[in-house]
Amino acid sequence: MSRFFVTNNEEETMDIAYKLSQSVPRGSVFCLMGDLGAGKTTFVKGFAKGLGISETVNSPTFNIMKIYHFDDEGLLIHIDAYRLYNEVINIGLEDFIGYEDGYTMIEWPRYIEDLLPFDCITVDIKIVKGDERSIEITGSDDYLAEI
Repeated sequence: MSRFFVTNNEEETMDIAYKLSQSVPRGSVFCLMGDLGAGKTTFVKGFAKGLGISETVNSPTFNIMKIYHFDDEGLLIHIDAYRLYNEVINIGLEDFIGYEDGYTMIEWPRYIEDLLPFDCITVDIKIVKGDERSIEITGSDDYLAEI
């Protein structure tokens, strides 16, 4: 199933991610697609807010991965694979992708395709104009119906 949304600002984009965080099961992996500046990290910020994470969420471009803790054992794992293009991927990411007591959100997933599970939730964000975005989320009927 796919759901389509149009947002007019960052807050609306974050709100969609917030609502999604309330319905998806732990262990879910998100493939975040979109051009530079489309709003992938903004989406992660909204998701983190929905999990009750109060830390500042920003892009892990130079770190490749950032981990945020929520509740007692939950982890939000935010990966930016952009810098892994044409690189040997042997840095342990596979240990974090699909972590069963958390969520994995991957920007630029095409650069680490061999590490992705078959049942990723795809979030494709496109710049329409200015702050307006079109967002297509593809995944299970169960949780997409909740948004």
